[in-house]
Amino acid sequence: MTPQTRQILTSPVSLLAFGLGSGLARKAPGTFGTLAAMPFLWLFEPIRQDIWFLAVLLPAFLVGIYLCGATAKKLRVHDHPGIVWDEFVGLWFTFWFIPLTPINLVAGFLLFRLFDIVKPWPIGWLDKRVKGGFGIMVDDLLAAVYALILMLGINWLQS
Repeated sequence: MTPQTRQILTSPVSLLAFGLGSGLARKAPGTFGTLAAMPFLWLFEPIRQDIWFLAVLLPAFLVGIYLCGATAKKLRVHDHPGIVWDEFVGLWFTFWFIPLTPINLVAGFLLFRLFDIVKPWPIGWLDKRVKGGFGIMVDDLLAAVYALILMLGINWLQS
């Protein structure tokens, strides 16, 4: 275990920012972080399709600003690839009001990852210009908004 890995795993702030360790994946840490966020969808199920899910999403986003900013500062890398708390919150937002069917789980996961990777306007613009914890969090939130809108449309068309 490298000193940096030990530092991440022993610091509660960094451990959360690294998605409970999922961001330590050597390849595609954002994808592994997004996968690690999926089981929490069932934990949130009682309120996930309700306006009250904001009581989870808003604090998770605000705490994420701190977690991601503090960890990036400690690692001296603006948006270290292993910082995946933004993927956690983004995935959760993607599934707000979306039924957890197998096809929705795959589609929502893929759409969120697509928008997070491709960064269509204004996501890419913000990613380049907004720094710190807010900058790390906001581009994933917008990717989630894009994915959620498409998921709502897909589910509406299927009904």
